[in-house]
Amino acid sequence: MAGAAISGVGSCLGLSCSTIGSQRHSCWRSSSRCSVSMAVSLDEKTKKNFTIRKSEEAFNAAKELMPGGVNSPVRAFKSVGGQPIVIDSVKGSRMWDIDGNEYIDYVGSWGPAIIGHADDEVLAALTETMKKGTSFGAPCLQENVLAEIVISAVPSIEMVRFVNSGTEACMGVLRLARAFTGKQKIIKFEGCYHGHADPFLVKAGSGVATLGLPDSPGVPKAATHDTLTAAFNDISAVEKLFETHKGEVAAVILEPVVGNSGFIPPNSDFLNAIRKVTKENNALLIFDEVMTGFRLSYGGAQEYFGIIPDLTTLGKIIGGGLPVGAYGGRRDIMEMVAPAGPMYQAGTLSGNPLAMTAGIHTLKRLKEPGTYEYLNKITGELVQGIIDAGKRAGHAICGGHISGMFGFFFTDGPVYNFADAKESDTAKFAKFYWGMLEEGVYFAPSQFEAGFTSLAHTPEDIKNTIAAAERVFGQI
Repeated sequence: MAGAAISGVGSCLGLSCSTIGSQRHSCWRSSSRCSVSMAVSLDEKTKKNFTIRKSEEAFNAAKELMPGGVNSPVRAFKSVGGQPIVIDSVKGSRMWDIDGNEYIDYVGSWGPAIIGHADDEVLAALTETMKKGTSFGAPCLQENVLAEIVISAVPSIEMVRFVNSGTEACMGVLRLARAFTGKQKIIKFEGCYHGHADPFLVKAGSGVATLGLPDSPGVPKAATHDTLTAAFNDISAVEKLFETHKGEVAAVILEPVVGNSGFIPPNSDFLNAIRKVTKENNALLIFDEVMTGFRLSYGGAQEYFGIIPDLTTLGKIIGGGLPVGAYGGRRDIMEMVAPAGPMYQAGTLSGNPLAMTAGIHTLKRLKEPGTYEYLNKITGELVQGIIDAGKRAGHAICGGHISGMFGFFFTDGPVYNFADAKESDTAKFAKFYWGMLEEGVYFAPSQFEAGFTSLAHTPEDIKNTIAAAERVFGQI
């Protein structure tokens, strides 16, 4: 499967280009891709009509109420300048802000909206579930159903524990790895983000990278003393860490495809080598698939690349847009989790019926034939179209994709790790970002975040986005 993985990404990331997946233009469902049409085409939109006055007023008020005016740092537009747009509603591939501007959305709530925003079938199922209550604080049948789906889909997972966020999942899996191995040290990779728990805020990605923050104040030295770091795609650095700290490393944790430093895929032999070195040193391998789970393929990155970790974290897609997280893996490891075993972890809203219901109906849709072929096709066309447009306009740009996950950098590349990604022209990205926003296209407001497509994106969306990029590249 590793060979197949290489074919899905761009050459500027150090891997070979490929033909895009099979052609498929038919509508998925009347409730998804075909249900939302633009009021006007992007070509008909004019910048003189673009205003975000109401968003600016709302954000100024928010800054008096919440730190920085947001509840997650990257939303504040710090790396692109200006003030964020405030969203009023979403549907399919579209977003509308409180000023009435319409956007083709390539953030997808940071990944969960893989079948499109506010899917009719998911909303209908949630409506029926809410009639019975929103949270029980007790077991519900939906937990069993979603657990069975996850276990059958993800190769490494024999048992699963549901939690409420990706951060919580990574906290739990780290504690479990240490409990199972009796060791303390972990190896993570520069630019990989595993939530905001203390041990992970060392050379982290996502908002930490976006804002250019050092390791966070308030994190005791003792909390990160056992956190070791290496550059992504550098197996020799990992081997040296194991040699230096022989017998002390509990686990290696990584995003199998980095999404929190921009889109950075693994080199062809990197994941195999990581799997080999962890086995040789009796350490666990943990795939953080909060972002890649059910996105690169139905079985996640581990199915896509054919590399089976010992433990896996999930989130985003498995909740269908509602707050959720999960960690799972080998049965002998998972049976250490309370109440089956001594490693304690709990959560008031864990496994709540709403998140479970949204996850069940989202994952059922993703299992339909042609899902990932379609995502691969439209995403490949999108990325290649943007890169070609940028190069024609004389800009240094590179990028790539796997299935419905993508990214591009304003640098010639190749980009193998976070250090390479930081060579990007972030000032130019900011200009591009605002130009695209005015054209009605919403990307993540940071050079260091991956983008996402969905089953709701149409070929016309892709065509209009590329045309918009062509215009913007000619102006920056």
